[in-house]
Amino acid sequence: MNQIEWNDFSKVALRVGRVLSAEPFPEARKPAYKLQIDFGPDIGIRQSSAQITTHYTPANLVGKLVVAVVNFPAKQIGPFISECLVTGFHDAQGDVTLCIPEHEVPLGTRLL
Repeated sequence: MNQIEWNDFSKVALRVGRVLSAEPFPEARKPAYKLQIDFGPDIGIRQSSAQITTHYTPANLVGKLVVAVVNFPAKQIGPFISECLVTGFHDAQGDVTLCIPEHEVPLGTRLL
């Protein structure tokens, strides 16, 4: 495993946001949802495409806190522009489980 310096890690803005809306993204190559996520007043609302359809439904995503990288450039995914990268872990079957805070924290809080 390659080691990185603290300065390398500090360049990645991992922030907490709350999912405001989630809807199916039928145009995606792999099953995905289109998410609207509120990162608080300093960052605002960003949208993301997330391949998390196995463990989550749109209804149980709304209101959930998530951790996302907010300083990547926007990425075109079919007809959709993804403005942040929601983080998660692959389970034994390769499906994504979200990386989420265990307790309530203010929107926009940075992972340290």
